[in-house]
Amino acid sequence: LGWRWVAAGEPDFPPSLAALSDPPLGVCVRGRLPGPQAVALVGSRRATAYGREVGEYLARELAAAGVWVVSGMARGVDGAAHRGALAAGGPTAAVWGTGPDRVYPPEHASLAEEIAAHGGLLTEYPPGTPPLPQNFPERNRLIAGLAKVVVVVEASEKSGALITARLALDEGREVMAVPGSVFSRLSAGPNGLLRAGAAPVLSPADIL
Repeated sequence: LGWRWVAAGEPDFPPSLAALSDPPLGVCVRGRLPGPQAVALVGSRRATAYGREVGEYLARELAAAGVWVVSGMARGVDGAAHRGALAAGGPTAAVWGTGPDRVYPPEHASLAEEIAAHGGLLTEYPPGTPPLPQNFPERNRLIAGLAKVVVVVEASEKSGALITARLALDEGREVMAVPGSVFSRLSAGPNGLLRAGAAPVLSPADIL
């Protein structure tokens, strides 16, 4: 299927993953591994039109500046972020919570092909691994680990994006958040992060 296994300790294994408190034994890779200048854009699978638009806009501008956009290829904000980076012709990487032979969600099969052609697909799970619920919080530590900055675009109070933010803080990464409407439950996550001291993202320049 065009994937290769890169074990921890090999020369091209990302140092940022090797330095995690719970590093993977290795990763399956299709395409390229992300470079050191990477930003994770994460958010709700049930994103509003605002969340998807912001995710795509930020990713497009970051990718145009040569920054790797890292996300999880999920529905909602993740997919929008990958599409924004691809629209700019820039690099993007998707970290999966399934095996390399299990595209999830299945409707993102064509998106996965584009990402592989212009960036990279990564997973620590062996072939045949289904999209088990526990895989995605585990996967999120790799998203946080690959990035210098994690940006939460839109998320409810119990969103997996907040797990990524917490893991990022545990690993010493910068966490930023996009302010949202006080009337939207999907803004509770980023607005809560801002109240706790996260830096606000009002434009791509704030991240860069």
